[in-house]
Amino acid sequence: MTLIILKTKEINTKDFDAVKNMRQVRDKISDDIADLSKEQIIEYFKKNQPKERILPSA
Repeated sequence: MTLIILKTKEINTKDFDAVKNMRQVRDKISDDIADLSKEQIIEYFKKNQPKERILPSA
């Protein structure tokens, strides 16, 4: 009988958690615009657009 020993992979810890970051950003925006009118929300997003657009690399 042959015994096969499998090595377990080391768990790589993340330096950056994208899901956690996205949730924090979404929650901040929700808090910022909660009491704004439709026009104020449009202005908020016009004012807070990123300077450069980051395109995903596939």
